[in-house]
Amino acid sequence: MNLFRLAGDLSHLMAIGILLAKMWTSRSVSGISGKSQVMFAMVFVTRYLDLFTTFISVYNSVMKTVYILGTFFTIYLIYMKFKATYDGNHDTFRMEFLVVPVAGLSVLVNHEFTVMEILWTFSIYLESVAILPQLFMITKTGEAETITSHYLFALGAYRGLYLANWIFRYYTEGFFDLIAIVAGCVQTALYCDFFYLYITKVVKGQSLTLPA
Repeated sequence: MNLFRLAGDLSHLMAIGILLAKMWTSRSVSGISGKSQVMFAMVFVTRYLDLFTTFISVYNSVMKTVYILGTFFTIYLIYMKFKATYDGNHDTFRMEFLVVPVAGLSVLVNHEFTVMEILWTFSIYLESVAILPQLFMITKTGEAETITSHYLFALGAYRGLYLANWIFRYYTEGFFDLIAIVAGCVQTALYCDFFYLYITKVVKGQSLTLPA
């Protein structure tokens, strides 16, 4: 493991922690897209099925388990415990417009036509667009709470650091995964406008708004 991947993992953990802390302390899930969280759950469940078949390391198993449990706990808070504060009227992005095409693409474009490989590919493709319902929700409400902005920035930083990880591995190990790199580029590109607004507004203490 290199420093880019470690930093990416820690940034991802920070994003989950920020989101859970925000919801638990405020007793509210206002401004959080349940649909994005459902898709992230689909990502982790389909990607980490190897937890039951392959042991890589304690670190690897712990991180995978934390991602899965953390995401499902987030969904529980949104749709059950703090359901009364969930803003379903603004969380209206049609998930099927992402999940169905991604499922088809993962069957057509993958490294190996096996169930595990197709599910892994599906998770990579879906993760690249899973944040769209959250960004769409922000455009509908007009702005994002500061803590939600921190969550999105940490999540975007995680993907950016993983891109650096792939580049580092290519030059040091000769390892190259085109599917992961292209999907990572797509996901990072989706955050570019947000990154600009975060740096120019949130860092300066202003509220974050996305253009409608």
